[in-house]
Amino acid sequence: METPTIIASLQLAVRAASSAVLAVALAQLLGLPYPIYALVAAVIAIDLSPVRTRELALQRIIGTVLGAAVGVAFSVSVGTNPWTIGTGIFAAMCLCYPLRLHGAEKLTGYVCGIVMLDHAGAPLLYASHRLLETLLGVGVAILVSFVPKLLRASP
Repeated sequence: METPTIIASLQLAVRAASSAVLAVALAQLLGLPYPIYALVAAVIAIDLSPVRTRELALQRIIGTVLGAAVGVAFSVSVGTNPWTIGTGIFAAMCLCYPLRLHGAEKLTGYVCGIVMLDHAGAPLLYASHRLLETLLGVGVAILVSFVPKLLRASP
C-alpha cells in the first residue's frame, strides 16, 4: 500500500467535505429527521476512485439495511434491554459472514444497536428514515466521486 501524497489527501478532504455539505443540505431540504446520517454516509463512502466509492457505498447500504432489519425484528419480537440489544448486535454482525459482507460488520452492529436503543418505540419508522438518509449520502458521494481530480497526485 502506498502512502498518499499531500495532493491526494487534500483532494479526498475536498471530496468528503463537498459530499457532506451537499448531503446535509439535501437532507434538510427534504425535511429528513436525521441529516447526520446522510453526512456520515457521504463521508464514509467517498474515495478518490469512483469504483472504490461505489464499493464503499454498496457496503454501507447493505450494512444499514441488515442492521436496521435485525434491530426492528429484535425490538418487535423480544423488546429492548441491554441483553437483547447485545444479542441483536451479535446476531446482526454474525449474519455478515455468510452474506459475505466483510467490512460491514461494525456498521451493521451499530445500526442494529441504535435502532434498538434509541428508537425502540418506532423502530420501523426510524429504520426507514435511516435507510433514506444513507441512500442520500451515498448517492451524493457517488456523484461527487465522478468529478475529475483537480490535480494529479503523482508525476
